[in-house]
Amino acid sequence: MPFSRRQFLSGSTAILTSPLPELSRLLAQTPAQSPPQTAFTPIRRTVGYFTGQGGTIGWHIGKSSIIVVDSQFAATARLCLDGINERSSGRRIDRLVNTHHHGDHTGGNGVFEPVVGKILAHANVPKLQREAAARTAQSGRPGQPPAAEPVVAGATYEKVWREEFEDEVLNLKYYGPAHTSGDSVVTFEKADVVHMGDLVFNRRHPFIDRPAGASVANWIRVLEQTVRDHGGKTVYIHGHSSPQFGVTGGKADLLYMRDYLSALLEFVQGELKAGKSRDAIVKVTEPLKGFPDHGPLIERVLAPVCDELEAK
Repeated sequence: MPFSRRQFLSGSTAILTSPLPELSRLLAQTPAQSPPQTAFTPIRRTVGYFTGQGGTIGWHIGKSSIIVVDSQFAATARLCLDGINERSSGRRIDRLVNTHHHGDHTGGNGVFEPVVGKILAHANVPKLQREAAARTAQSGRPGQPPAAEPVVAGATYEKVWREEFEDEVLNLKYYGPAHTSGDSVVTFEKADVVHMGDLVFNRRHPFIDRPAGASVANWIRVLEQTVRDHGGKTVYIHGHSSPQFGVTGGKADLLYMRDYLSALLEFVQGELKAGKSRDAIVKVTEPLKGFPDHGPLIERVLAPVCDELEAK
């Protein structure tokens, strides 16, 4: 039975709505079902995106260079690599970028590693990736074989990485903690296409990874600064998207995400000021006012915001 887009989206929702320990376990698993429906979609010049299972993969396939952004899980990484090889006559991939450490963005690193010149990420990502793998190993079932050591970036940067190729310019920038403490905004300068990783969950509740250093307050600033640093015609690739909305968009989508996070922060702040307990707040299920597309509020977004505000 083929793996439909509806099944994929349903499975992704199950992963994204799990508690953190369960999330770590789910993200570390290679999907056991039949191969998911995948697609290569061009955007502009030599840049496009690949959809399969997990965070959206970005790609640049030029005449003299190949760059891939994120690697999903091992099964879809193999399908992505096969498609890239078909489009490039099997040329070596110059760079694989990890936008952050989560398993649905790095789980396929081992598939790409033998054919990639360099894996790049923010300096915090390898440590976060190893810590997540260790937590997964500790929560594994007795008798299971030990999990493989994660394949992490061999090249890292602190603030900005800019690298010129003959047919594209790759730019990575770290604006500070947001979805995690290692999120890169990845720009293909010539194509004017930006991969946002999980800094954008388009019209769906995001995962806010507090143990990995997430900050909703700074996430808002990151989105604003990203829009300021790019033009009005920039195309943004989102890490995840609601089925009714696109995987790509413009600056309006980033500002909508900013407004959602601002409203979420203000809502929880108001509940705390009203004297409500954390336990009561995380059980709220009404939709966030002004953001009906996201559906009812869920503990996965309310709990980390409570923790962030109470930590001040």
